[in-house]
Amino acid sequence: MKMMRGVLVLGAMMMAFGMANTASAGSDDEAWVAKCIRDNKHEGQSQATVAIYCSCMNNQMSDNETLSITAWEKSHPAEMAQCEKEAGWK
Repeated sequence: MKMMRGVLVLGAMMMAFGMANTASAGSDDEAWVAKCIRDNKHEGQSQATVAIYCSCMNNQMSDNETLSITAWEKSHPAEMAQCEKEAGWK
């Protein structure tokens, strides 16, 4: 029983650390996605399509990436095509 409790506590700690780590990255991700949406607002797509595309591209990128999504997509055509398809970009 003590071992089960220890495993549960360890699991809860790992989840809490993961959520805290995600929360700090989340605001940074939100800023990059918002910039991507602004960069693509004149592309003739709905705001929802652009938001899905930008989120997809952000998820494709490393957390250590320093380029904007708009700059990064130029050197990653496969990821760009995949996100366009996922977003329904026409």
